[in-house]
Amino acid sequence: MRDRLGLTMKRSIGTAALGLALVAMTATAQDMMRHVDLSSPDMVSAELTRGEVEAALAAATIAAPADFTGKRLSGLDLSGLNLSGATFRAARLNKTKLAGARLDRAILDQAWLIEADLTGASLRNANLFASQMARARLDGADLSGARVAADLTGASLVGASIAGANLGADMRNQSMGLMRAVLKSANLERLNARGADLSRVDLEFAVLKSGDLTGASLKSAQLGGADLTGITVINTDFEGADLDTARLIAPIGLDRARNFDKVKNRDRLIRQ
Repeated sequence: MRDRLGLTMKRSIGTAALGLALVAMTATAQDMMRHVDLSSPDMVSAELTRGEVEAALAAATIAAPADFTGKRLSGLDLSGLNLSGATFRAARLNKTKLAGARLDRAILDQAWLIEADLTGASLRNANLFASQMARARLDGADLSGARVAADLTGASLVGASIAGANLGADMRNQSMGLMRAVLKSANLERLNARGADLSRVDLEFAVLKSGDLTGASLKSAQLGGADLTGITVINTDFEGADLDTARLIAPIGLDRARNFDKVKNRDRLIRQ
């Protein structure tokens, strides 16, 4: 009886410890860069060729889409491929060329896409949760309706679309930590963000010149030092947004924006 009780207690403690570890891992999912050697073969090499990727796509079905979970695909040229619906969970795609590729509905959760080239790619309704995309190129890419809680620090999304996309934090699930998009120092010039959820998103020092945020939410977003010159903000919700030293010059529709009187550091805005 005593041995059985001891075994039960050990199992309970082990399960609790595992649960705490998983929570801790998830809470730091957007800080995966720490202690990672980005020059290691695991992060810069590929275990498949483009031909093998194409073969996997050809064998895939709607019921069983192509699955590249955990695969090393860094540095490959996968430009123009139709990868719609494929799974790339925790895959390594650092510096991979995906220009013009179709990744609609693709699952890229926890994937590594550092300095990946996604110029003109389609990622409509894709999932990018805890993905690492620092300095990725997404100029002209279409992320309409996507769920993006990725680190896009220093990325380029010139002329891209995130219309209707969800980049904001899910405040109902904070046991997982503050998971949201990070676009610090990103180039978002001429970005189409109509109807996008950018609540609590980190946009510090980002360039949003001539972007369209009609109907978007910037609730509690961090916009310190951002360049908002010529931005369209018709029906944009600014409640709680931090605009410390942001450049808000010649905005379009500011008189029709929502909750602009509730922004933080409004007195520190640069207006000319």
